[in-house]
Amino acid sequence: MNPRTLLRLDAQTRFEQPFHALGCDNCRNLTALGFEFTMAFQPIMNLDTGRPYAYEALIRGANGEPAGEVLAKVNDGNRYRFDQACRVKAIELAAGLGLPQLPDCRLSINFLPNAVYRPETCIRATLEAAERHRFPTDRLMFEVTEGEQVRDSQHLIGIFEAYRRHGFITAIDDFGAGYSGLNLLATFQPDVLKIDMELTRGIDQSPSRQAILAGVLLTCERLDITVIAEGVETQGELATLSSMGVRLIQGYLFARPEIEALPLARP
Repeated sequence: MNPRTLLRLDAQTRFEQPFHALGCDNCRNLTALGFEFTMAFQPIMNLDTGRPYAYEALIRGANGEPAGEVLAKVNDGNRYRFDQACRVKAIELAAGLGLPQLPDCRLSINFLPNAVYRPETCIRATLEAAERHRFPTDRLMFEVTEGEQVRDSQHLIGIFEAYRRHGFITAIDDFGAGYSGLNLLATFQPDVLKIDMELTRGIDQSPSRQAILAGVLLTCERLDITVIAEGVETQGELATLSSMGVRLIQGYLFARPEIEALPLARP
């Protein structure tokens, strides 16, 4: 057997068995992590409807600490449990805030691909939480950042394929911030591509950024991929993106993330 395969199976044995043996309740047991966390939610606005297309769940400390302080506590020993707990926490909070009642609104959850060993097994807690809170699974979007250090691209593709089989929406976040994006698009096409703020910031004043984005938009059109522009902060950026055909926008221009709240939500 390939040595890399042996290493991956060994990782499954070390990290996966103790947690799955305890079931979904263990994923909800935040005290087992040794630290607490909550979620802030930021809307992704649909320019055509004037309503949120989705809300992204963003990690925050129990007292509002930034995501970096929480993620600094994640290590090889708790990465799987943390990833699972994040999914469950996001669904529980969003359901309690009434997100499923918002018309066609989705919940976007970031995941750690290196914490997923067997996609079908790791989805279990997500499905249980969705069923418990009556959250439609076809309105759950899972996004992975292009800059995430994925040890095995085929493993990530396998995760996306498993998610798609369960009706989840798949997304690549921060597209344009890393170097693997085009190669990943060549082998797997997600449902959604989120354009990184490094490309959208000041795009109204940058012909080069506009040219690059035009190429990305053409590629996504041909591959039937929905595009979201992140990090939009000015009316000039919004006007340029809108004129180029981008209809889904996320950024401080509309709303900042709010802890355990859904800004701009209306029935």
